[in-house]
Amino acid sequence: MGTRRDGKWSWASFLAGGVSAVAGAALLRARPKDPTFHLISISLSSFKLNFPVLDAELTLTVHVTNPNIVPIQYSAATMSIYYDGSLLGSARVEAGSQPAKSCQLLRLPGRLDSLELAHHAKQFLNDVASREMVLDAKVDIGGTAKLLWWDHGFTIHVESKVTVDPLFLDVVDQENNSTMDL
Repeated sequence: MGTRRDGKWSWASFLAGGVSAVAGAALLRARPKDPTFHLISISLSSFKLNFPVLDAELTLTVHVTNPNIVPIQYSAATMSIYYDGSLLGSARVEAGSQPAKSCQLLRLPGRLDSLELAHHAKQFLNDVASREMVLDAKVDIGGTAKLLWWDHGFTIHVESKVTVDPLFLDVVDQENNSTMDL
């Protein structure tokens, strides 16, 4: 590269090769990356007597990172929370946006159905005794990434497995997997 047929060097070929290399590197850097989600804390907001059971309202604090070079806007969604394979409750993700290459904390209001938890009383009592309760959460969030005049839709699917202390609601461990479909 950079030579003509007669063996002399060509600045035009050299510049074209350099521009191609820079454009290729920019495309690799601009490739969409999956955002990351980490549950920071769970706090109990209130108990509501819904005779004959008690429903619990809570707030999930989630740390979200957008590693992409473009800002995103996303629509509202509902996160489903499962315990021992059964739907235990939900948390609401409000519509919003996030700047490029940024992190932010989302506070998600949620509700747990204690009647459903009562169906798993034996497992719950074992979890309280061992001070480890495993919850699974799933959510699909749709949105758009905008670069100049280009709006591109995406869907983020997030699955989390979170181990909490059922007495103090401390997050003990978690596995988070997210995939983005463009």
